[in-house]
Amino acid sequence: MKQLIQNTILLVVFFWLALPVLAKEMAPDILVKSTVDEVIAILKQDNGIKKGDKDRVLDLIETKILPHFNFNRMTRLAMGKNWTKVDPQQQKVLVDEFQTLLVRTYSNALTNYRDEMIEVMPLTTQADAKRTTVKTRVIQGRGREPVPIDYSMEKTESGWKVYDVTVAGVSLVTNYRSSFNSEIRRTGVDGLIASLVKKNKSLEGQ
Repeated sequence: MKQLIQNTILLVVFFWLALPVLAKEMAPDILVKSTVDEVIAILKQDNGIKKGDKDRVLDLIETKILPHFNFNRMTRLAMGKNWTKVDPQQQKVLVDEFQTLLVRTYSNALTNYRDEMIEVMPLTTQADAKRTTVKTRVIQGRGREPVPIDYSMEKTESGWKVYDVTVAGVSLVTNYRSSFNSEIRRTGVDGLIASLVKKNKSLEGQ
């Protein structure tokens, strides 16, 4: 199940590209649909990404995808009750390292695209809602069952941001919260930071 979650998230999380400024006025489901359509078109045409150009993939992620995610909130949720126990400097380091971990762990997403289709469900949330969940499905083909992926989003001054991704009923944030809490119990917050730094360095060399 863990491998399924990682493989599916790395396929879909990085389907997010920055749209024009008007995108921040879009309804969240329309934003997701527009982004998915645009990225799929790029994946089918960009030979550099299809050949696994690492620098090209990382640059795409860092400049076009990260603005659509609220990593500060994601980190707070992943830390749970431990978040209030760390000082501001540690909080900043945790956010930076967690973001780097997700980027480096799933940077192969764009090169692993194999003509899967993404179906975005129409949103039923009230227009004035501040939080919502955009439901999508990855249509894999070859007789395999579609994989449901839900984006938990919140409205901010700069538009709708993703703060959690749930794949087949399993939350990305909850999944990391379990491992973070376990590490903190063993080695404390400094130990968690050290483990994230070490993991990121190992991923950088791959």
